[in-house]
Amino acid sequence: MDPLRLTLPACSALLTALCLVACGETSPSTPAEHTITTPPATVTHTTEPATASPAAAVKKRVPNVVGMNLQTGQDTLQAAGFYVLDDQDATGQGRLQIYDRNWVVTRQSPIAGRTVTPDTLITLYAKKIGE
Repeated sequence: MDPLRLTLPACSALLTALCLVACGETSPSTPAEHTITTPPATVTHTTEPATASPAAAVKKRVPNVVGMNLQTGQDTLQAAGFYVLDDQDATGQGRLQIYDRNWVVTRQSPIAGRTVTPDTLITLYAKKIGE
């Protein structure tokens, strides 16, 4: 028998031992101690109105991305600080834009030049290039 050949039970035991060592267990017979602590529920009532963060109050002008390929349009909006983006098939067929560089933006909402907060949803309507 080849000395480097391991039997199935030997391989299983070796893998189990490696898994236990990797997980921090030193012996399968040693029970792990786990303590779960649940903090008491606290209810706070506030009468002061919630204030928006200063960053959300800052308004920015939406750049014009109509005519750009969809990827470039998304990159342009993100560079301007807009990260809440959606894209739709402008033809109404409901197709997914898998490869954004094959699509061209035909319309955007809100329109270019409008001043909005950075957390505003910007929807880009696009169709495949050449359609």
